[in-house]
This record gives sequence, structure tokens and C-alpha cells, in this order.
Amino acid sequence: MQNLNAKAIGGLLGLLFTMAATLFLSAGTLHYWQAWVFLAVFGASSLTITVYLMKKDPGLLERRMYGGPTAENITSQKIIQSLTAVSFIAMLVVPGLGHRFGWSIVSLSAEVAGDVLVALGFVIIFFVYRENSFTSATIDVCAGPVLSKLADCH
Repeated sequence: MQNLNAKAIGGLLGLLFTMAATLFLSAGTLHYWQAWVFLAVFGASSLTITVYLMKKDPGLLERRMYGGPTAENITSQKIIQSLTAVSFIAMLVVPGLGHRFGWSIVSLSAEVAGDVLVALGFVIIFFVYRENSFTSATIDVCAGPVLSKLADCH
């Protein structure tokens, strides 16, 4: 259990560090308060959900740890996950480049609204996880109508 928790926290910290590096390297500066606020909202929301899963549903936490293109078995799913990963990276690089080169001016209210929507998205994710313990990061095909464990899945 402790190993799973350490892995989850380590993975989250690694993700946040990678996201920060992507944002700030593409922006060319650490003086980018919008990125700091986004990382704080994303990090606090992710940490809250991770701690909740550690306490209430470690099985779901474990299933959520392995995702992305390498976790998929079907080629079409690998392609979809790869496109999703590229899109996520672009979601960080493009605003950073926009900040660096002054591509657009976004109002404070729009920036705040964006961060509120990120937080709201995490609230929705939390409710999905709370209601559905089988919300795995990958699609599993399981035998039987009701499972007490996911051992029969492949």
C-alpha cells in the first residue's frame, strides 16, 4: 500500500514538474503568473483526488496509474492515446509560446474563467471516480456481469 501511495505521489510530482518545464521553457521565462496559477489549480486538484483515492479506493488508484499509449493493447487505442498525449503537450506549449511572443492578449476575467473551468473539470472527475470504482485508465474486457475484483480482465 505504501509503495502504491509513494508511486502515485511520485508520478504526480513528476507530471507537475514536466508540465512546469514545458510551460516555462516554451514561455522562455519564469515570470508567467498565468502558468503558476494553472499549475497550482491542476496540482491541488490532482493531489486532492489522489489522496482521496489513497484513502477510499486504492484499487482505483492502482488502475489509474497505468495509462497512455504503452498501456493499450489495441492499435487504434494506441493511436488515440498518442494523439491525446500530443494534444496535451500542445495545450502547454502553445500558451507558453503565446506568452513569449505576445500572440494574444487575454483578459483577466477569461484567465480566471479558464482556471475555474479546470477546477470544475476536476470536480466532475472526482464525482465519476467516487461513483465508479472501475474507471480504469485503459479499457478492460472482463468476464461475468458483476466483478468483485478485476483479476479476470484482459
